[in-house]
Amino acid sequence: MDADYIVVGAGSAGCVVAARLSETGAKVVLLEAGPKDTNPWIHIPAGVLKLLYHPVVNWNYSSEPTDGSGGRRIHWPRGKTLGGSSSINGMLYVRGNPADFDGWAQMGCRGWSFDDVLPLFRKSETYKQGDDPEYRGTGGPLKVEDYRTILPLTHRFIEGAQQAGFPFSKDLNGRQAEGVGYSQMTRKGQWRGSTAQTFLKEAQSRPNLRVETEAVATKLLFEGKRCVGVAYRQRGRDVALRAGREVILSGGAINSPHLLQLSGIGPAEHLQSIGVPVVHDLRGVGGNLQDHYVARVSHRVKGSISINKLSRGVRLAREVARFFLAGNGALTFGITTAQVFTKSRPELASPDLQLLFTPASYDPAKFLALEQDDGMTVAVCPVRPDSRGTIMARSADPFEKAEITPNYLSAPADIQVLLAGVRLTRQIFAAPAIAAHSVVETVPGPDVRSDADLTRYFKDFGNTIYHPVGTCRMGEGPAAVVDSRLRVHGIAGLRVADASIMPTLTTGNTNAPTIMIGEKAAVMIKEDAGG
Repeated sequence: MDADYIVVGAGSAGCVVAARLSETGAKVVLLEAGPKDTNPWIHIPAGVLKLLYHPVVNWNYSSEPTDGSGGRRIHWPRGKTLGGSSSINGMLYVRGNPADFDGWAQMGCRGWSFDDVLPLFRKSETYKQGDDPEYRGTGGPLKVEDYRTILPLTHRFIEGAQQAGFPFSKDLNGRQAEGVGYSQMTRKGQWRGSTAQTFLKEAQSRPNLRVETEAVATKLLFEGKRCVGVAYRQRGRDVALRAGREVILSGGAINSPHLLQLSGIGPAEHLQSIGVPVVHDLRGVGGNLQDHYVARVSHRVKGSISINKLSRGVRLAREVARFFLAGNGALTFGITTAQVFTKSRPELASPDLQLLFTPASYDPAKFLALEQDDGMTVAVCPVRPDSRGTIMARSADPFEKAEITPNYLSAPADIQVLLAGVRLTRQIFAAPAIAAHSVVETVPGPDVRSDADLTRYFKDFGNTIYHPVGTCRMGEGPAAVVDSRLRVHGIAGLRVADASIMPTLTTGNTNAPTIMIGEKAAVMIKEDAGG
């Protein structure tokens, strides 16, 4: 055999799976469709804005136009390099709420309660500012830090949120996962701490781990109902690689279901319609798509500086010098510097809203381009949307991108949560600490107040914050794709370990829980192999 284990996709979960499996001495091959992570913008935290449309290290997907997005196609960046999306994201470390994982367990996902997964979160990380060993880890490869440089506007937002009634949490990933607090980042010194630069970096010296870049998986190989390998194309050459034990898909919420469908695992009727021979009829593949769709509230700033001005001219030169000489300053920023987790209705058991504050504002005519004048923004995010979409192969051609139909705001409840989130955000901006620095609300604007006008704004100007999950849902029953040990139903030798297995979205950004999924997958694979 060419390998004991083949891991497809060197992203947030795939690097973890490959690194942990290589600890056993087993022969592991990690396939990555993109190049090595040598682009310098990857490693500078503020370089994220340079990567969102990058033609080499980004898949640059696009969603289908739907009513919920005002008939617009929405850009879906996904990482295509070592580290995957952890190499191009905003670097936020957000575990989610304990209720998320307890909810998975209630849905029949055995071994996925918060008590089950907390040790894996702790195992992954070294949190430098942590003082609660029950919740935070100190010996893992992933370096988690508080922001090194915090602009006064962020302090004022934190103060204003407390004035508006939100309790302060010194660690939103700790005991108090509700309220307002400062953001934490995955960073390695002043540089980005992707899973490639942490987990994979530590493992690459092992002779039993082989990493193949620019290797686009085209098909899974089967003997009957057992997966025995992967076919891939690398720099114009077609290669077939065999696995003695297992193949683990870690391509993410788009690529994992797409590869399953191309390989004959998925809804039989759809596969037949695109000319793919059916290996196993599994109707849940590509369904259950969920994503975090946000609406922004922005203000023009007075009496304080924002990232808008720090990103230009002499100030930018000063920030570049601070970054390289002292390892701090604006170039160490991700995107979101503070967050509020709260409930849209008081009777809820756990938060269903995340308000993400950024001391910057964006040009409405240019995607994520900063405005000239100082501004500040809150992205209002319903974290547990009811809307569901699909990822479906368009044809049998592995190089034709899948059709992404997210169906944003198709569930009326999601609009109600957004409306509540905008009202709460406006309450915070009206609080004295932050109102003192506001000239006017620029987006959506003070005249956009009725539910009907706000709903139109959500549809015409809302956007994703890049958290697709759920398309290879974990669980039992006809709509599930993998079981609680992440084994594909009905197929031997094949697992999925990435964000696609989430039955429901977690409360907040998805990178940290995806890394946890990689950790848990590796533990289960080792157990099933006899230790």
